[in-house]
Amino acid sequence: MDHATPHGEQREHPVPATYLKVAAILTVITAVEVTLYYIPAMRGVLVPLLLLFSAAKFGIVVGWYMHLRFDPILYTRLFLGPLGIAAVITIVLMLLFGHFIQHTQT
Repeated sequence: MDHATPHGEQREHPVPATYLKVAAILTVITAVEVTLYYIPAMRGVLVPLLLLFSAAKFGIVVGWYMHLRFDPILYTRLFLGPLGIAAVITIVLMLLFGHFIQHTQT
């Protein structure tokens, strides 16, 4: 089985150090997420920020650890298209039912 690209180019597979760098980036993003939770001034934008960071981590994991980055673009579109639609529907429903709004007690 030949793993060459359709144009005859051979794609380089990442070295283990690349995976360690990706893991470090994921760790930093997770630390930022946890830190944001404990900052009272961030309460109003906490949910959208956490969704953004989660989407970024998802993209990194799918791109590097599931090797989607090295697959043909068609596979990426087939995977991310429905996922994007689901994310938009989820966010719209959260906005509709007020789950982005932080209720504070007085």
